[in-house]
Amino acid sequence: MLKVFVSSVIPAPADQVWAIVRDFNDMPSWHPIVTRSTIEGGKASDCIGCIRSLTLADGVKVREQLLSLSDYDYNFSYCILESGLDVENYVAKVEFTPVTDSDHTFGRWSVEFDTPPGKEQEMADIISRTVFQDGFDALKKHFQARD
Repeated sequence: MLKVFVSSVIPAPADQVWAIVRDFNDMPSWHPIVTRSTIEGGKASDCIGCIRSLTLADGVKVREQLLSLSDYDYNFSYCILESGLDVENYVAKVEFTPVTDSDHTFGRWSVEFDTPPGKEQEMADIISRTVFQDGFDALKKHFQARD
């Protein structure tokens, strides 16, 4: 099982960052690689167990299920049900913590998953850079543009 995590400091208060990220269906509004998202079955996007169908910029389709969500702790977890990636048993967590000496937020995005032998570094790089870091960079850019 591979473990990958990326952390970043976002120049905004945690409640403002969380207000954007907590909607499990709203990823296209802030993440550059996600062009479309729909929640299957008409469920609410904060309903534990809801499934989102994502379309990525390269046309890849991904289905993910919301496993947990905490407004108190500013975090959620999800798993990939289907994707065009060489991953299995993919369970990720996105969490935010206020930075107490400023009006910033510490973000941490982590995942554990299995991948075919020989694909470990490639998949770790894709997930850490294209998914996690690009997502954090987009959030930083969003809040820096508001200054």
